[in-house]
Amino acid sequence: MDVAVFIGSESDSDVVKDALSLLKGFGVSCALEVTSAHRSPERTRTLISNFEAKGVKVFIAVAGKAAHLAGFVAAHTCLPVIGVPVESAGLGGLDALLSTVQMPKGIPVATMGLGKAGGSNAALLAVQILSLGNSRLKKKLEEYRKNLAAQIEEASQKIRQKK
Repeated sequence: MDVAVFIGSESDSDVVKDALSLLKGFGVSCALEVTSAHRSPERTRTLISNFEAKGVKVFIAVAGKAAHLAGFVAAHTCLPVIGVPVESAGLGGLDALLSTVQMPKGIPVATMGLGKAGGSNAALLAVQILSLGNSRLKKKLEEYRKNLAAQIEEASQKIRQKK
């Protein structure tokens, strides 16, 4: 298992749908679990330990509102943790963003943007981290980037043709 993805509630599953597809597309093994820093702290600690024992290399933690999940995970592992804040009613995700990004010195969390784009970028950052020791994965990532550039060129050509 390469990546463990934790979501704070079932409603966050839509945020990671594309991220899970990206990971699978790169051939990165991953697992998804619903767990909470506040409502199930013992479960979360146990999951972290179990995934470390299975050889997980990166954790992705997705949560809204108080969004302490990424920090909680980071406090219980020395592995890379990528946090994805989720938009919610009330403060529009600002609370989740600040809770995820404002970690105390010594317990880092790489924080992505809000929502689905943040989820996808978390998956891509996990792939980048994993590619440091995996040339096959690095080549797939380079090809992915070339495809992104080609899509932009294609979009530009379409726009020019409409004029």
